[in-house]
Amino acid sequence: METNVENIRAVLKKPIVMIGLMGAGKTKIGGLLAKSLDLPFVDADHEIERAAGCTIPEIFERDGETTFRDMERRIIARLLSDDVKVIATGGGAVMNEHTAALIWSSSISVWLKADLDILVDRTSRNNKRPLLQNGNPAEILQTLMDKRYPVYGKANIVVESTPAEPEHTLDNLLAALADHLQKTG
Repeated sequence: METNVENIRAVLKKPIVMIGLMGAGKTKIGGLLAKSLDLPFVDADHEIERAAGCTIPEIFERDGETTFRDMERRIIARLLSDDVKVIATGGGAVMNEHTAALIWSSSISVWLKADLDILVDRTSRNNKRPLLQNGNPAEILQTLMDKRYPVYGKANIVVESTPAEPEHTLDNLLAALADHLQKTG
């Protein structure tokens, strides 16, 4: 059964924020979701890079993670303060209590949850992941999962990110979103 995206769009009053670990598909699925709902899509990491005039790895190296997280919080606050849209966040965004509070209160949060093997495979295709540069990526990702998954679990919606085609995950997300909106009015 196909989810009626017009019905979702008609009742959607808040931005949708994609959360999850790196490699879960927040940008890919978020972009597909925005396109299917005819909404703008914004990747918070791209907005941070644009504002800083350099890449996230360069921010981490030059200024440290604390400075990056502060920039991230300010940018996400700005993105949440205007029109309804789909926003992909960095994996650690909700680990900052102030950023998390903004997301939990001002959006419909969607956790794209993925198994370790999927995350390792997907992140191995991109060497621009500062947190994976110093050690075994599988061990680092497992440590991040142990720490972050309980926080991600506070999301309004949880959707499994699987090795299937992204459209399969999108269909599951649209159904979960429709269900969430029906329950919350």
